[in-house]
Amino acid sequence: MNRASQSAVMSTYGRYPVAFVRGEGCRLWDEAGREYIDFLAGIGVNNLGHCHPSVVKAVQEQSARLIHTSNLYWVPNQEALAEKLTSSCFADQVFFCNSGAEANEAAIKLARKYMRDNGHPGRFEIITTHGGFHGRTLATLTATAQEKVQRGFDPLMPGFRYVPFNDIQAIERAISSYTAAILVEPIQGEGGVVIPDDGYLDALREIADRHELLVILDEVQTGMGRTGRLWGHHWSGMVPDIMTSAKGIASGLPMGACLAKDKVADSFTPGTHGTTFGGNPLSAAAALATFSVMTQEGMLEEVAAKGAYLLARLNRIKDRFKLVKEARCRGLMAALELNTPAEEVVATALSRGLLMSCQMGTILRFLPPLTVTREEIDRAMDLLEGVLNDHF
Repeated sequence: MNRASQSAVMSTYGRYPVAFVRGEGCRLWDEAGREYIDFLAGIGVNNLGHCHPSVVKAVQEQSARLIHTSNLYWVPNQEALAEKLTSSCFADQVFFCNSGAEANEAAIKLARKYMRDNGHPGRFEIITTHGGFHGRTLATLTATAQEKVQRGFDPLMPGFRYVPFNDIQAIERAISSYTAAILVEPIQGEGGVVIPDDGYLDALREIADRHELLVILDEVQTGMGRTGRLWGHHWSGMVPDIMTSAKGIASGLPMGACLAKDKVADSFTPGTHGTTFGGNPLSAAAALATFSVMTQEGMLEEVAAKGAYLLARLNRIKDRFKLVKEARCRGLMAALELNTPAEEVVATALSRGLLMSCQMGTILRFLPPLTVTREEIDRAMDLLEGVLNDHF
């Protein structure tokens, strides 16, 4: 009898047959003491690696003082974190929650409320893109234009229209008198690390301004240094109205954030939105420690340099194997697209001590900790080459 059939945990994930009990930096150890190199980092959560000393220290100290009080009271760590986050980007205010889905849910509600408050109650529709991923609550799975995510949950939420990613003309055609906002990822993560053309985000901003729409950027995966800049949209000149973040923001403690300019954020008033755990003292302490490390001098430059090194290794693999279609990478957000199903490659790599994920059936995705070394990149790519060599 396998572990899934014995477990009382609901089967919402097709889990691999391994359980990890210890982590350090880019490495994990399973119950049998076997070591793995982690090129998935908790799906982009452990951006500073496992058990970074600064985060561990902050969590230990905070958990000995105060863990939770609720958002009925001021939370000093939360206020300090909001100040640092807003100083790093366009935003003036932050709503803290527990996950990326919850952050996107807040963004969708905020866009609708903003339109209603500003004399446009009929403008409620959000334009999103095929291949995007925004979460699994009812609203965010509806925002996610993927049939496999939506299947079985009809009726879906009204108020969403879908267009191809990286297609400005399609967005222009989809805009109507009902449109409130455009919601996109700067780089599609779950969609397979799809990087749009240069100028896409700037053009999107121009269209939104022309039609008086809001732009919501989903930076749940691209945020907090993953692309070699603190926020993914910093690769362009565009400035959104609302931005969401989660995953790497608190190094493994649950935290999401919805950031906005004052003119938009002011539509959230007491009683219009809320959360029980979001931004509590413990999560905020972890996030403050994470932000401090992430913004140290040279940190992001080193991420970009290691990303270039990883891309060179991926391109070398592409040149060697005909079944590799394309290598994509920005910072340490990378993918290798195959001309054949990739799930078996992921399973075999795991059996040999390398963690990564399969996206969209044929894409290998790599999200190593940003603290990964060049030696660890070499070790992971050597393992991957061995797997591909045996399969193909």
